[in-house]
Amino acid sequence: MMIINCLVMLMPWFLKKWILKLFYRYDIADGCFIGLSYIFPARLVLKSHAQIGHLSLCKGLDLLRMGEHSSIGRFNWITGYPSSGISHFTQVQNRQPILLMGDHCAITHRHIIDCTDKIELGDYATVGGYYTQFLTHSIDFLENRQSCSPITIGRYTFVGTSSVILRGASLPNHSVLAAKSLLNQCFEEEWHLYGGVPAKLLKGISAEDKYFSRKLGFVD
Repeated sequence: MMIINCLVMLMPWFLKKWILKLFYRYDIADGCFIGLSYIFPARLVLKSHAQIGHLSLCKGLDLLRMGEHSSIGRFNWITGYPSSGISHFTQVQNRQPILLMGDHCAITHRHIIDCTDKIELGDYATVGGYYTQFLTHSIDFLENRQSCSPITIGRYTFVGTSSVILRGASLPNHSVLAAKSLLNQCFEEEWHLYGGVPAKLLKGISAEDKYFSRKLGFVD
C-alpha cells in the first residue's frame, strides 16, 4: 500500500484529487490543494480552500480534518497510532488519534506533531515559526507503560517557535505561548501571554490587538 500511496503522492494535483476522492473516499472540497506530500490518514476531510504544502507527512491517524482556509506548510511530520489493530495504549479509554484544525488555522513549517491522541487547534490558531513539538504520548513511569492524552489549543491563539506542548496540556482562547516554552498543563485564563520552562502566566494581552479579531487567518 505504501508503494501505491507514493505513486499517488507524485501525481499532479488535478489527477491526485480525483483518485483521493474516488478510491480513498476522502472528503475534499473545492479550492483545496495538497502538494508533493505523503498525506494518508484513514480519513481525510478538507473544507473549502484548505491547503497542504510540499514535503509534509501525515500517517497513522484515524482522521485529519482541516477547516476552511486552514493550512499546513512544508516539512511537517504528523504521525499517530491507529485506534485499532495495535497493542499499545489499550488501557486508554476513548483514545482518538486525530488532528482537528479549525477555520483559518495554520501550522507553518518544520513542526513535529504526535497525534497518538487527539490534538485540536481552534479557529484562527497559529503554530508559528519552526520546530515546535506536540507530544500526546509518553511513558507512565508508575505503571511502566505508554500513556497518552489530548492536547487543546484554543481559538485565536499563537504558539511561538520551538515550543514543546506535552500530553494533557491546553492553551486557552485568545492567548499567546512565547517562543521556546514548555506547555505541560491546562491553563484557563484567556487574554494572557504564557511562557517559560515550564510555562506560566506572564502578563495580560489587550483585547484591542488586531490579531485576535482578524477575519483572514493569513497574516501579511
